Amino acid sequence: MTKESTIQPFAPGDILVGATLLNNPDDDHAGDGRIIQYDSDLNEKGVLWLEGTTHLITGLKFAPDGTLWGFDSATFSVLNISTDGKQLPNPKFPQRSFSNVVFLADGSVLVGEHLVGAEVRLPPDRPLGTTLPFMPGTERFGDGHVFRCKPDGEVIKEYATKAHGGMPAFLGINNTVMAPDGKTLQYLSELSDGVYQYDIESDKQLDDLLNYPKDSGEMAMSLNRGADGELLHIRANFRVGFFLDLLNEDGSRKREYALPGPGWACLGNSATSGVALLGNFFTGAVAKFDLASGEIIAQAETGVKRSLAGIAQFPG
Repeated sequence: MTKESTIQPFAPGDILVGATLLNNPDDDHAGDGRIIQYDSDLNEKGVLWLEGTTHLITGLKFAPDGTLWGFDSATFSVLNISTDGKQLPNPKFPQRSFSNVVFLADGSVLVGEHLVGAEVRLPPDRPLGTTLPFMPGTERFGDGHVFRCKPDGEVIKEYATKAHGGMPAFLGINNTVMAPDGKTLQYLSELSDGVYQYDIESDKQLDDLLNYPKDSGEMAMSLNRGADGELLHIRANFRVGFFLDLLNEDGSRKREYALPGPGWACLGNSATSGVALLGNFFTGAVAKFDLASGEIIAQAETGVKRSLAGIAQFPG
């Protein structure tokens, strides 16, 4: 495959997808980093081949100034892409496994630490298949904390957020959104028991937004807010299926959508009212999901399984 970047300047409605080409035979999460550009109807427009990354590209989100942010937690990289599709120098964030960002009204950012602890807890017949990096100078993957930083990476404050670890024990802060009050961070550890909350003004852990009983088979997969501010949540029950939930602000379920098949684990930032952006980690499909009809209205294939880990739509 010729690695020529063909990405075009971002146009309103463009959908950007992180889909690393997994071509490293020694690591099933590693390969040539890339971001695929689609138009608003999911017709492919171009691709950006990234420099300095080695693994999955996660947490794509557009900043208020139009810069596209993304992450490679394996190389401790915080990525910035300009509106003309050019990769900018990485800001100097701490060497932590960041994978997601929230932009605050004062211009600072909250970045969540993807990994926690030093343990991998998986059954022998399902090995991890990738190498998780220790934080430099330590023998642990991370602390599962959230950091408030300036956009250049200078740390303002570190929050000791609780992190569950998820089913494999090492998953920390994997998705973050801000509640309407502007001070309550809502977040989850993927493959865990619910959605958690932290007050960044009072610097304290709050009651969980929602929890799943241990014997329910339910696990939290993804969290995001739609174009109209609605709270969207993907949960998985591997005995039953994957579901997209439209939540009330108190965590109760307003509407449930059964998703077509397993693997729908990624929720992107949609700029289109009434539409959710979904990514299927198992198959590599990216889809536009209509919240009124409960149906997929457009779909594209990235061509790589177990790679799609970030979606964002350019608001213009």
